[in-house]
Amino acid sequence: MDAQQEQVRAVVEQLPNINAMSYLETTKNIYKEAAKKPQLGLCCTTTPIWLLPGLSIPKRMMEMNYGCGSTVNQADLINNPKILYVGVGGGMELLQFSYFSRQNAGVTGVDVVDEMLQTCRENLTEAEKQNPWFHKEFVNLLKGDALNLPMDDNSFDVAAQNCLFNIFKQDDLKKALSEMYRVLKPHGRLILSDPVCDQQMPQNLLEDENLRGLCLSGALPLNEYIKIVTNIGFGTIEVRAKRPYRILDPSHFETKELIYIESIEICAIKDPMPPDGPCVFTGKTAIYYGNEEYFDDEKGHVLYLNQPLSICDKTARSLASLKRKDLFISDSTYFYNGGGCC
Repeated sequence: MDAQQEQVRAVVEQLPNINAMSYLETTKNIYKEAAKKPQLGLCCTTTPIWLLPGLSIPKRMMEMNYGCGSTVNQADLINNPKILYVGVGGGMELLQFSYFSRQNAGVTGVDVVDEMLQTCRENLTEAEKQNPWFHKEFVNLLKGDALNLPMDDNSFDVAAQNCLFNIFKQDDLKKALSEMYRVLKPHGRLILSDPVCDQQMPQNLLEDENLRGLCLSGALPLNEYIKIVTNIGFGTIEVRAKRPYRILDPSHFETKELIYIESIEICAIKDPMPPDGPCVFTGKTAIYYGNEEYFDDEKGHVLYLNQPLSICDKTARSLASLKRKDLFISDSTYFYNGGGCC
């Protein structure tokens, strides 16, 4: 058994008597214990931790980095945005957001677990000692449920969650996404980091509340995940990263086949929904290499000779339907960093 599997098994074994509860109560118990004592095997971020000038992250905060990626992106944090972070963990991303915000109550953290909120407060107090620029007043911590957020409509420019929404079953996932949509301002950005799995997750694992609470068995196929997000009303989706995450293998889990889980980082923008459906960027690029200076598809996309243009999947399908021999369209790279056709 490798180190990660050993850690996951150790966390599960500490929670032997909670399967009879609802899955949300099971999850609360998992994170109540994770607040009292850091659980290094609970999650395993696939994104390098930001090492920024003058930013010092306390040791316990680092140990409580219960995410599978990162939701902090400088491009989202211009013009002093108001930021909401749901599921505070040890407070590391709250601190990172504050690094860019640096305004009283510029960042709001919401969590349903009292013990997690208390530990987060303690970690932020330590962060204040280690970072001369940081003041605890930069972060406003509130008790609240992701399914019923305690804030007004159109309140935030950026909202984020890391390795939380994959825990929810689909009806609750839709509620959580709808709440994020509600509290975001028009053109606001929802940053999501979650595990995904393009295989069919075995039913017994789907019903295992511990594995769901540990951010494993609730992983949806990426296309299904994106469809749920766009059905809420988000008009633009950016898939910013997709990386290997975890393996559920028959030797250590009740599955007949090896289950491969990846982590994703997505930005869902509260743009108006286009008449022909959402713009979903999965890292596709078009390159025109013909005999003219440029190619215009007369649908708003101009491709200059041998200049790559990032395109959404919808535009990729439209350009491919032209069957031109002087037009190259790449496969999805699952990396998109802004710009392009829409």
